Amino acid sequence: METGKIHIYCGDGKGKTTSAMGLAIRAAGFGMKVLIYQFMKDNTTSERNVLNQISNITIVDGLEQEKFSFQMTEQEKAERLRFYTDKFKEITRRAEAEQFDMLLLDEVIYTIRAGLISEEMILSYLKEKPEDLEVVMTGNSPSAALLDAADYVSEIKKIKHPFDQGLSARYGIEK
Repeated sequence: METGKIHIYCGDGKGKTTSAMGLAIRAAGFGMKVLIYQFMKDNTTSERNVLNQISNITIVDGLEQEKFSFQMTEQEKAERLRFYTDKFKEITRRAEAEQFDMLLLDEVIYTIRAGLISEEMILSYLKEKPEDLEVVMTGNSPSAALLDAADYVSEIKKIKHPFDQGLSARYGIEK
């Protein structure tokens, strides 16, 4: 394969994770090995039910329960910073050791913005990542430095969403 590229799916619209998961399925369909970690999400997202059935896609479990960063106490934020830092190091070591072709870091950009993982650590990894590893990141409002590091940037813009009328996220559609 050619040199691995860096992808960002960002914006305020629904579909960042869906797009990234679609790319993971495409890669797996071609025979590529895909490693996925979902930051700021528990282990119950609906896409996992299907992705876990694809032999060359590996999803690393996260926390059993998670909440939005604005709901966290300062102590919980400090705990998440340690947890996500350790988890990121574990995932990236695994991606290299097991020679994955794609690493999908779902909601890592949101995690950076919330102060729950170091952007400098992520940027440093992107510069030093294995040459042939494709890295896919999702989340809202990436920094200029992340945008500069990326080869692909796709912005998903919300025009209209049922959440604006007070509807909760629905299983199978938003979660």
